[in-house]
Amino acid sequence: MKKVIDDERLMIKICDMYYNQDMSQKLIADQLGLSRPTISRMIAGAKEQGIVSISIKNLEDTDYVDLERTIETIYGLQEVIVVAHTADAEKQKQLLGKAAAAYLKRMIKDNHVVGVSMGTTLRHVVSQIDGVSAKNVLFVPLIGGMGHLRSELHSNSLVEVLANKYGGEYIPMYAPARVSNRMIRTEFQNEKSIARVIKMCNKLDLALVGIGYPSKSSSIMATGYYAKDEMRLMKAKQVTGDICMQFYDENGNTDPYKKENTVIGIEIKKLRKVTHSIGVAAGAEKLPAIRGAIRGKYINTLITDVECAERLAENI
Repeated sequence: MKKVIDDERLMIKICDMYYNQDMSQKLIADQLGLSRPTISRMIAGAKEQGIVSISIKNLEDTDYVDLERTIETIYGLQEVIVVAHTADAEKQKQLLGKAAAAYLKRMIKDNHVVGVSMGTTLRHVVSQIDGVSAKNVLFVPLIGGMGHLRSELHSNSLVEVLANKYGGEYIPMYAPARVSNRMIRTEFQNEKSIARVIKMCNKLDLALVGIGYPSKSSSIMATGYYAKDEMRLMKAKQVTGDICMQFYDENGNTDPYKKENTVIGIEIKKLRKVTHSIGVAAGAEKLPAIRGAIRGKYINTLITDVECAERLAENI
C-alpha cells in the first residue's frame, strides 16, 4: 500500500496550497487531516523529486550572496553584508552607510538599547536612516567626545541624531573620549552621570562600531585625540586596529596596549556579550583590523566592501 508521503497527486496539492496559496504548513495539515511534520516532509520531497523548482530572481546579480555566506561560515559570523567597491573614499562610505542603515532598520526593535561608537563611516550610516518604525528605542554613546574637532563624528552627536529620527531617547556622555592618564580616566568613569551611561552599555541589544587602523586619515586623528607621533608609536607596537579608540593586535588582543588605554567609554571586551555587534569598515588596507576585530570577537556582524570581502574569503 502506497504511503501518504509517496502520493504524488497529494504532494502537488500540498505544494500548490503552500507556494501558490500562501497557506501555512499548520493550516494545510489541519485542512487535509495530516500532521505538520508530514506536510513538511512532503514539501521537502517535492523539491528533491523536482516537482517544485525554486529560483530567486536575479540572485547572481544582486549583492554578493555566495561571498557573504562563505565569510559567515569561515569566521562564524551571524551575518555579512557586502557592497560594491569604489576608489572614491567618500562614495565608499556612502555605500557602506546605505547598507548599514538598511540593516539597522531591520534589526532595531521596540524597546531596544543601541550603542554607537564614532567616526566618518558611522556618520554616513546615521545620515541614511529614515522611515523607521521601532518605538521606545534608547541610544547610548559607547565613547565620550567633547571639546575636540569634528564634533559631528562623535558618539554623542550620532546618538542624538538617531534618537531624533526614531523619536526615542539618548543618554549623552559628558566626558572627553580620551584623557591624559588612567587615574584621571578612573575618576571620570566613577562620576555618577558618566557611570550611568557606561552601566547602560551592559544592556545593549545592538552595538554599531567603526573599525579603524593607525593612519593619517583615521577618525581618531580627525577628531584631534591622537597626534602623528602617537600613531607612529602605535604602528611600532604592532597595533592592527581600533574600536572605540581602543587598540588591538592581529589576534584582537588588547593587553599589550592597556597602559595606552585612557579612553572613557565601554571596554570593548564587553562587545562580546552584545547580541548584535555590527562592525562597518571597507578597504583592503583595513583587512588586518577587520580580521583582528573578528578574532577578538568584538563584532559578530560585518558590513564591508567586495575588495575586502574577497580577501577575507581567502582566509590567508
